Amino acid sequence: MSAATCGTANVITYNHYQRNRLTDPLNPIRQLIQQAQEQDSATGKLLEFVECRKKRLHAAIKLPEQQAAKGLADFVVRYIKHVPDFIDAIRSMAHEAGIDKDVEPLLKIASDYFMSPPSIVDPHSQLEALLDEAYLAHRLLEEVNDRFMAKSGIPLAPMDMTVANVIAHELIGEPFANELDQAVLFSAELLLNEHGFEGANISNYVNAHRERGWTEELEKWPCLVEDLSISVEFDTENSTRH
Repeated sequence: MSAATCGTANVITYNHYQRNRLTDPLNPIRQLIQQAQEQDSATGKLLEFVECRKKRLHAAIKLPEQQAAKGLADFVVRYIKHVPDFIDAIRSMAHEAGIDKDVEPLLKIASDYFMSPPSIVDPHSQLEALLDEAYLAHRLLEEVNDRFMAKSGIPLAPMDMTVANVIAHELIGEPFANELDQAVLFSAELLLNEHGFEGANISNYVNAHRERGWTEELEKWPCLVEDLSISVEFDTENSTRH
Protein backbone atom coordinates (compact mmCIF):
# COMPACT_ATOMS: atom_id res chain seq x y z
CA MET A 1 0.00 0.00 0.00
CA SER A 2 1.46 3.35 -1.00
CA ALA A 3 -0.35 5.61 1.46
CA ALA A 4 1.72 7.97 3.54
CA THR A 5 3.12 6.46 6.71
CA CYS A 6 2.10 7.40 10.22
CA GLY A 7 3.45 10.26 12.29
CA THR A 8 5.70 10.45 15.32
CA ALA A 9 5.21 8.30 18.39
CA ASN A 10 4.80 11.19 20.79
CA VAL A 11 1.42 12.02 19.25
CA ILE A 12 -0.08 8.53 19.37
CA THR A 13 -3.32 9.78 20.85
CA TYR A 14 -3.85 12.84 18.63
CA ASN A 15 -6.81 14.59 20.31
CA HIS A 16 -7.23 11.81 22.86
CA TYR A 17 -6.02 13.86 25.81
CA GLN A 18 -7.42 17.11 24.50
CA ARG A 19 -11.04 16.00 24.51
CA ASN A 20 -13.36 15.89 27.45
CA ARG A 21 -13.76 12.22 28.22
CA LEU A 22 -17.34 12.74 29.45
CA THR A 23 -18.47 14.10 26.07
CA ASP A 24 -16.20 12.01 23.86
CA PRO A 25 -18.45 9.93 21.56
CA LEU A 26 -15.76 7.26 21.56
CA ASN A 27 -15.74 7.03 25.35
CA PRO A 28 -17.98 3.88 25.40
CA ILE A 29 -15.44 2.07 23.21
CA ARG A 30 -12.53 3.20 25.37
CA GLN A 31 -14.42 2.10 28.48
CA LEU A 32 -15.08 -1.28 26.89
CA ILE A 33 -11.36 -1.67 26.18
CA GLN A 34 -10.42 -0.60 29.70
CA GLN A 35 -12.85 -3.10 31.21
CA ALA A 36 -11.39 -5.85 29.03
CA GLN A 37 -7.87 -4.94 30.17
CA GLU A 38 -8.94 -5.02 33.79
CA GLN A 39 -10.55 -8.41 33.31
CA ASP A 40 -7.46 -9.74 31.60
CA SER A 41 -5.14 -8.47 34.33
CA ALA A 42 -7.01 -10.80 36.66
CA THR A 43 -7.21 -13.81 34.35
CA GLY A 44 -4.09 -13.60 32.16
CA LYS A 45 -6.07 -15.01 29.23
CA LEU A 46 -4.41 -12.79 26.62
CA LEU A 47 -0.92 -13.99 27.48
CA GLU A 48 -2.15 -17.59 27.31
CA PHE A 49 -3.72 -16.88 23.91
CA VAL A 50 -0.61 -15.34 22.34
CA GLU A 51 1.65 -17.99 23.89
CA CYS A 52 -0.42 -20.58 22.08
CA ARG A 53 -0.59 -18.63 18.83
CA LYS A 54 3.04 -17.55 18.53
CA LYS A 55 4.20 -21.02 17.52
CA ARG A 56 1.78 -20.99 14.56
CA LEU A 57 2.64 -17.57 13.15
CA HIS A 58 3.92 -17.18 9.60
CA ALA A 59 7.71 -17.40 9.43
CA ALA A 60 7.81 -13.87 7.99
CA ILE A 61 6.67 -12.44 11.33
CA LYS A 62 9.79 -11.72 13.37
CA LEU A 63 9.29 -11.64 17.12
CA PRO A 64 11.68 -10.15 19.68
CA GLU A 65 14.19 -12.66 21.05
CA GLN A 66 13.32 -11.74 24.61
CA GLN A 67 9.74 -11.95 25.95
CA ALA A 68 8.13 -12.72 22.58
CA ALA A 69 4.74 -13.52 24.11
CA LYS A 70 4.71 -10.26 26.06
CA GLY A 71 5.59 -8.39 22.88
CA LEU A 72 2.63 -9.98 21.12
CA ALA A 73 0.29 -9.26 24.02
CA ASP A 74 1.41 -5.62 24.06
CA PHE A 75 0.80 -5.45 20.31
CA VAL A 76 -2.76 -6.78 20.71
CA VAL A 77 -3.61 -4.15 23.33
CA ARG A 78 -2.09 -1.34 21.25
CA TYR A 79 -3.85 -2.60 18.12
CA ILE A 80 -7.22 -2.57 19.88
CA LYS A 81 -6.71 0.81 21.56
CA HIS A 82 -5.58 2.29 18.25
CA VAL A 83 -9.06 1.96 16.72
CA PRO A 84 -10.77 4.76 18.69
CA ASP A 85 -7.65 6.90 18.28
CA PHE A 86 -7.78 6.35 14.51
CA ILE A 87 -11.49 7.13 14.36
CA ASP A 88 -10.89 10.26 16.42
CA ALA A 89 -8.06 11.39 14.14
CA ILE A 90 -10.01 10.77 10.93
CA ARG A 91 -13.09 12.51 12.35
CA SER A 92 -11.04 15.58 13.32
CA MET A 93 -9.32 15.66 9.93
CA ALA A 94 -12.64 15.31 8.10
CA HIS A 95 -14.17 18.11 10.17
CA GLU A 96 -11.27 20.45 9.38
CA ALA A 97 -11.61 19.60 5.68
CA GLY A 98 -15.40 19.98 5.60
CA ILE A 99 -16.04 16.37 4.56
CA ASP A 100 -17.71 15.22 7.79
CA LYS A 101 -20.86 13.95 6.07
CA ASP A 102 -18.84 11.95 3.57
CA VAL A 103 -16.64 10.22 6.15
CA GLU A 104 -19.03 9.73 9.07
CA PRO A 105 -20.79 6.61 7.63
CA LEU A 106 -17.40 4.88 7.44
CA LEU A 107 -16.54 5.80 11.02
CA LYS A 108 -19.96 4.68 12.24
CA ILE A 109 -19.44 1.18 10.83
CA ALA A 110 -15.97 1.01 12.40
CA SER A 111 -17.43 2.06 15.76
CA ASP A 112 -20.35 -0.35 15.45
CA TYR A 113 -17.92 -3.26 15.10
CA PHE A 114 -17.18 -2.62 18.78
CA MET A 115 -20.55 -1.56 20.15
CA SER A 116 -22.68 -3.96 18.08
CA PRO A 117 -20.28 -6.66 16.85
CA PRO A 118 -21.51 -8.96 14.08
CA SER A 119 -22.59 -12.46 15.06
CA ILE A 120 -19.49 -13.87 13.38
CA VAL A 121 -17.41 -12.67 16.36
CA ASP A 122 -17.23 -15.43 18.97
CA PRO A 123 -17.85 -14.49 22.61
CA HIS A 124 -14.47 -15.67 23.92
CA SER A 125 -12.38 -13.68 26.40
CA GLN A 126 -12.96 -9.95 26.11
CA LEU A 127 -9.58 -8.96 24.72
CA GLU A 128 -9.65 -11.80 22.18
CA ALA A 129 -13.11 -10.70 21.05
CA LEU A 130 -11.93 -7.09 20.88
CA LEU A 131 -9.00 -8.21 18.73
CA ASP A 132 -11.51 -9.61 16.21
CA GLU A 133 -13.52 -6.40 16.34
CA ALA A 134 -10.42 -4.22 16.03
CA TYR A 135 -9.33 -6.26 13.02
CA LEU A 136 -12.70 -5.65 11.37
CA ALA A 137 -12.42 -1.90 12.01
CA HIS A 138 -8.78 -1.58 10.90
CA ARG A 139 -9.35 -3.70 7.80
CA LEU A 140 -12.42 -1.66 6.84
CA LEU A 141 -10.46 1.58 7.13
CA GLU A 142 -7.62 0.01 5.14
CA GLU A 143 -9.96 -1.31 2.43
CA VAL A 144 -11.79 1.99 1.98
CA ASN A 145 -8.50 3.88 2.03
CA ASP A 146 -7.09 1.63 -0.70
CA ARG A 147 -10.17 2.00 -2.89
CA PHE A 148 -10.22 5.76 -2.41
CA MET A 149 -6.57 5.93 -3.42
CA ALA A 150 -7.17 3.77 -6.51
CA LYS A 151 -9.94 6.13 -7.53
CA SER A 152 -8.43 9.53 -6.71
CA GLY A 153 -4.69 8.94 -6.58
CA ILE A 154 -4.36 9.88 -2.90
CA PRO A 155 -5.42 8.06 0.29
CA LEU A 156 -8.47 9.19 2.21
CA ALA A 157 -6.25 9.32 5.30
CA PRO A 158 -2.45 9.15 5.69
CA MET A 159 -2.28 5.68 7.18
CA ASP A 160 -0.64 2.39 6.37
CA MET A 161 -1.86 -0.46 8.57
CA THR A 162 -0.60 -3.26 6.33
CA VAL A 163 2.04 -4.63 8.72
CA ALA A 164 -0.19 -4.39 11.79
CA ASN A 165 -3.10 -6.03 9.98
CA VAL A 166 -0.92 -8.89 8.73
CA ILE A 167 0.21 -9.56 12.32
CA ALA A 168 -3.38 -9.39 13.60
CA HIS A 169 -4.56 -11.70 10.80
CA GLU A 170 -1.97 -14.28 11.82
CA LEU A 171 -2.83 -14.00 15.51
CA ILE A 172 -6.53 -14.52 14.81
CA GLY A 173 -5.68 -17.43 12.53
CA GLU A 174 -7.28 -18.97 9.49
CA PRO A 175 -9.89 -19.72 8.39
CA PHE A 176 -11.61 -17.31 10.81
CA ALA A 177 -9.49 -14.29 9.83
CA ASN A 178 -10.48 -14.89 6.20
CA GLU A 179 -14.15 -14.89 7.23
CA LEU A 180 -13.60 -11.52 8.91
CA ASP A 181 -11.96 -10.26 5.70
CA GLN A 182 -15.04 -11.31 3.73
CA ALA A 183 -17.28 -9.44 6.19
CA VAL A 184 -15.13 -6.34 5.68
CA LEU A 185 -15.37 -6.58 1.89
CA PHE A 186 -19.14 -6.89 2.14
CA SER A 187 -19.34 -3.81 4.41
CA ALA A 188 -17.02 -1.83 2.13
CA GLU A 189 -19.10 -2.65 -0.94
CA LEU A 190 -22.32 -1.55 0.76
CA LEU A 191 -20.68 1.61 2.08
CA LEU A 192 -19.15 2.67 -1.21
CA ASN A 193 -22.29 1.86 -3.20
CA GLU A 194 -24.30 4.18 -0.94
CA HIS A 195 -21.62 6.76 -0.18
CA GLY A 196 -19.23 7.05 -3.10
CA PHE A 197 -16.99 9.80 -1.68
CA GLU A 198 -17.90 12.17 -4.47
CA GLY A 199 -18.88 15.82 -4.69
CA ALA A 200 -17.31 19.26 -4.51
CA ASN A 201 -15.94 18.96 -0.97
CA ILE A 202 -14.23 15.66 -1.73
CA SER A 203 -12.78 17.08 -4.96
CA ASN A 204 -11.42 20.08 -3.06
CA TYR A 205 -9.97 17.74 -0.44
CA VAL A 206 -8.21 15.63 -3.08
CA ASN A 207 -6.85 18.63 -4.95
CA ALA A 208 -5.58 20.27 -1.77
CA HIS A 209 -3.64 17.19 -0.70
CA ARG A 210 -2.27 16.60 -4.17
CA GLU A 211 -0.73 20.06 -3.93
CA ARG A 212 0.52 20.19 -0.35
CA GLY A 213 0.81 16.54 0.70
CA TRP A 214 0.18 15.34 4.27
CA THR A 215 2.79 17.15 6.35
CA GLU A 216 0.30 18.85 8.67
CA GLU A 217 -1.74 15.69 9.27
CA LEU A 218 1.30 13.46 9.81
CA GLU A 219 2.51 15.71 12.62
CA LYS A 220 -0.53 14.70 14.66
CA TRP A 221 -1.43 11.29 13.24
CA PRO A 222 -1.64 8.34 15.65
CA CYS A 223 1.09 5.79 14.96
CA LEU A 224 0.88 2.11 15.82
CA VAL A 225 3.88 0.49 14.19
CA GLU A 226 6.61 2.96 15.10
CA ASP A 227 8.99 1.42 17.65
CA LEU A 228 7.11 -1.88 17.29
CA SER A 229 9.30 -4.81 18.35
CA ILE A 230 7.51 -7.12 15.87
CA SER A 231 8.13 -6.92 12.13
CA VAL A 232 7.03 -8.66 8.93
CA GLU A 233 9.81 -9.64 6.53
CA PHE A 234 8.61 -11.48 3.43
CA ASP A 235 11.25 -12.97 1.16
CA THR A 236 10.79 -13.41 -2.59
CA GLU A 237 9.47 -16.95 -2.22
CA ASN A 238 7.13 -16.13 0.63
CA SER A 239 5.55 -12.85 -0.33
CA THR A 240 1.88 -13.73 -0.45
CA ARG A 241 -0.29 -12.16 2.22
CA HIS A 242 -2.69 -14.61 3.90
